[in-house]
Amino acid sequence: MAAFLWIGLPLFIAAGSALLAFYIMQARMEVVLAQEREQSAHTRAELASQEKRIEDKVTAAREEAEHRALQNFLGEFRVEERHYLRESKSLFLNKKSMVLQERLYFRNIPLSNWVEHEMTVEEGSDIRQLSNACSVFTAKALPPGGPSKVRGAA
Repeated sequence: MAAFLWIGLPLFIAAGSALLAFYIMQARMEVVLAQEREQSAHTRAELASQEKRIEDKVTAAREEAEHRALQNFLGEFRVEERHYLRESKSLFLNKKSMVLQERLYFRNIPLSNWVEHEMTVEEGSDIRQLSNACSVFTAKALPPGGPSKVRGAA
């Protein structure tokens, strides 16, 4: 019986030590695995944040490009104006009027026929102010930032 005790006791201690080492290593592995999962979750969150920022930047760049393209398109519209004075003389009436003609262009292509306005000119009135007041293609009628006015006398 003593021989079995001397043989069994070291085996029992070795099995217990092996079991203890197994549980300690298992706990260490769980700690390392938890740290790796935490680092992986942090990396995924950072990647998702960067992806969101990139999507926002792409959206902003696309909107800016569309805005610039629209502004360039609207910048191609222009209004050509010409005006001259007309005097109508009748028997007892001498009437002075200014004729304003306007035409809308896209690049070199006319989009409208000449639109003509005849305004009676009173003595001492400003002709430029009168021509601006009666325009068909004003900044109110066209989109903002669009047309550039080209004035020419015919």
